[in-house]
Amino acid sequence: MSLAIGRVKYAGRLSPKNWWQSARSLFVRSGPEFSAQYHRRAMGNVTDKIRFKAKLLRPAAPKGAAWTFLVLPVEASGKLPARSMVTVDGTLDGHPFQATLEPDGRGSHWLRVDRALSEAAGVAVGDRVALAMAPVDVEPEPKVPADLRKALAAHAAARAQWDDITPVARRDWIHWISSGKKAETRARRILTACDMLASGKRRACCFDRSGIYSKAFSAPEAAI
Repeated sequence: MSLAIGRVKYAGRLSPKNWWQSARSLFVRSGPEFSAQYHRRAMGNVTDKIRFKAKLLRPAAPKGAAWTFLVLPVEASGKLPARSMVTVDGTLDGHPFQATLEPDGRGSHWLRVDRALSEAAGVAVGDRVALAMAPVDVEPEPKVPADLRKALAAHAAARAQWDDITPVARRDWIHWISSGKKAETRARRILTACDMLASGKRRACCFDRSGIYSKAFSAPEAAI
């Protein structure tokens, strides 16, 4: 797997006088979903990777889970372009992977490490692993839950808008819906999402994507 990460080609150089105007224009034209690209161009960290070490933990629930996880150090997380979900290409003890980091509700992120990755890297619970990562240039398409897919299929206007928005916007809708703790909350949010999409809304409104204020997201509790 190639890890040519975050490389952006430029047609020319920006003068200091026009730097802010051009960067602001990029953000305004593209919208918040392209803030990661804007951040990398503005900060100049086009090819830099975020490097750190973290302890591999086993979740307390579900019991007997085959996957493990780790929490990014605050300093490493702070180098990412957003406090919300961010997809990265990286290596774990030298083994390549692509994954979407999730917010831990404390201003940082956590990474789920599936068994296949930990076995390929030869690491186990309790090990301190070395990671290097950088945000992907283009966010991948999210997996649409079956209940949301069924609701969109029955609502032509909502489906048309869904197909027109970006993968990041679709991911945010899914994240907002799935953050509901109860089944009835999730069902209600699916109906609300369809109505909002049909009315022309492109992004989930008033949604704390970091979980810092809403306390809607957190890293798994580690098993003792």
